[in-house]
Amino acid sequence: MHTILGAGGAIGTPLAKNLKEIHGKRVRIVGRKPEKVNPDDELFVADLLDADAVHRAVAGSAVAYLCVGLPYKAKLWAREWPRLMQHVLDACKAHGTKLVFVDNVYMYAPEALPHMTERSVIKPTSKKGRVRKQVVDMLLGAVNRGELQALIARSADFYGPDIRNSILLELVYKNLKKGRQALWLCDATKTHSFTYTPDAGKAIAVLGNRDEAYNRVWHLPTAHDKLTGSDWVRLFAEKLQVKPKLFVLKRWLLKLAGLVVLFMREVEETSYQYQCDYFFDSSDIEQTFGLTATPITQALSEIVTSEPR
Repeated sequence: MHTILGAGGAIGTPLAKNLKEIHGKRVRIVGRKPEKVNPDDELFVADLLDADAVHRAVAGSAVAYLCVGLPYKAKLWAREWPRLMQHVLDACKAHGTKLVFVDNVYMYAPEALPHMTERSVIKPTSKKGRVRKQVVDMLLGAVNRGELQALIARSADFYGPDIRNSILLELVYKNLKKGRQALWLCDATKTHSFTYTPDAGKAIAVLGNRDEAYNRVWHLPTAHDKLTGSDWVRLFAEKLQVKPKLFVLKRWLLKLAGLVVLFMREVEETSYQYQCDYFFDSSDIEQTFGLTATPITQALSEIVTSEPR
């Protein structure tokens, strides 16, 4: 049994498909409102902040995949992520279950962003980044003490078909599709990598099923193209056959909006990632397992054709 904790999001769905269709695994989907991805998926209703529920959800699992996405609020992250991680670690240790944690790049030092690798400097400057470092330290501490086997699958910002909460899709694709100006954060001349969710789901399933992948960090397959914000807008506009209209939300404007809109305040806190070049290097996983990213033009075509115009 392979169990997905927090399924149904950007990664949970393609991961469940790959575990079943490619690797032939029985899949248990855990969440507050779990839904089947494959016809024979086992559904398990649980709040991951409930320790007993997490223990029951993980029981009998060879591998657990922690893919949960908490609401984008720094205070909530600081309160709930350490509790959630501790529950998952305790359950995996109790049941002899391997753990795959899907992570982001918030804990990397800002100076590492122009070329991120698995060996980049860890020095978070945001509240959310410090929380991510805290929970990663919890996981790696348990691994180093020999309490469980685990790996971290880290990705750049997401984009993909039919997903929510992707800055690229929400600010660029959906606005262009509606005939509006695309929006970009801070500086559209800077490069920015994005990880395609079908590639991430495929790669995480491979990592979870390979013993040699455990007890280290992996960057998930991400295209090597160094596209700027303006390039992303232009490519989406070409696919949609519209004009590449663009408005850049400077950081001072985000700060001003954050005074009255909580979400904009949360976005501004991590907007430093759009003030410099941001390149996510996935060479390790490509060379070790032969996993490569979908070409960007193909990915954009799949996104555009995944829903009616």
